[in-house]
Amino acid sequence: MSAYAVVQTGGKQYKVAVGDVVEVEKLEGEPGTEHTFPAVLYVDGGDVTTDADALAKVSVTGKVVEQTKGPKIRIHKFKNKTGYHKRQGHRQKLTRIEVTGINK
Repeated sequence: MSAYAVVQTGGKQYKVAVGDVVEVEKLEGEPGTEHTFPAVLYVDGGDVTTDADALAKVSVTGKVVEQTKGPKIRIHKFKNKTGYHKRQGHRQKLTRIEVTGINK
């Protein structure tokens, strides 16, 4: 069983292992830029680390693969009997990160 960690970025948590590619909310940086994420949980085989002092030493590094956008979300607001319709769209900006290492 390989080691993995749970990291938090953009208000969300992601389970990552070395070599994984994850899409997170937009982070600044060109492709190839390195980012470091703090670990919320670290699992190495049967050894689970949740202690805050031990997790302060664990860091997850990753490099930016590309800047991209998520799927189009269509918003339609409607009020009955008034003729009110409002249509709007949104595409969330995302960053694709490749996890290069989990340092303990």
